[in-house]
Amino acid sequence: MPPLLPSGCLLVCGLRAEAALLPRVRAVHAGGDRARLDAALDRETPTAILSFGLAGGLDPALPPGTLLIAAGLWGEGSADAGWSLRLAAATGAVPALLVGGAEAVVTPAAKAALRAQTGAAAVDMESAIALRHALRRGIPFAALRAVGDPADAGVPPSALAGMTPEGDVAPGRVLLSLLRRPGDLPGLLRVARHSGTAMKRLRLAARALTA
Repeated sequence: MPPLLPSGCLLVCGLRAEAALLPRVRAVHAGGDRARLDAALDRETPTAILSFGLAGGLDPALPPGTLLIAAGLWGEGSADAGWSLRLAAATGAVPALLVGGAEAVVTPAAKAALRAQTGAAAVDMESAIALRHALRRGIPFAALRAVGDPADAGVPPSALAGMTPEGDVAPGRVLLSLLRRPGDLPGLLRVARHSGTAMKRLRLAARALTA
C-alpha cells in the first residue's frame, strides 16, 4: 500500500505551528497571505500536496476539533479520492466539502452566508490555492483540516492582529490590539480555547500519518 505521506509530498499550511506537527515533511506557510502562498508554491516541485491545518467552521453541527478530509473545494475541483480515503481511514476524518476564502471569515453572519452560498462544511485560506497548483501540475491533492472557530463563534480583530506573513503569531501585536480593544478579551480567550482543541486533534492526526 502507498505511504500516507508520499515522498516529495508538500504540506500547505497557514501557520508555522501547523507545519511543525509534521516536521519531517517539507512545508510552506504564509499566514493567510494568499499572494505570498501562491508565489511560494510556484517555487516548489512537489509530487503531491496536502493542505493541513485549522479551518473555520461553517456547518453549525461541527464542534471545535472536528477533523475533516476534503472531498473537494467548492468551485475549484475534487481532491484525490484514493489518497483522501486512506487519510480519512488513518485519522478518523469526516469527508466534507470545503471552500477557499479570499479573507478570514470572522463573524457568525458571514459564516452563515457562505454556508448558504456553497453548502461547504468549513473554510480556509490555503486549500483552494493548493488545489489549483496540484491540478496545474497533475499531482495528487488532499486537504486535512480541523475546525478551529465553529460556525456560531466570531473571531475578534485582536485574534488576527498578531498574524505575520511567515505564519507566526506575534504576541506583542495581539496585546497592543487588546489594549485598544479590551472588549475583545472574552472572544480572544474563546478562540484560544477552540484553537487549542483543534491543534490537539491535528497532533493526533499527524501521529497517525507517520505511524
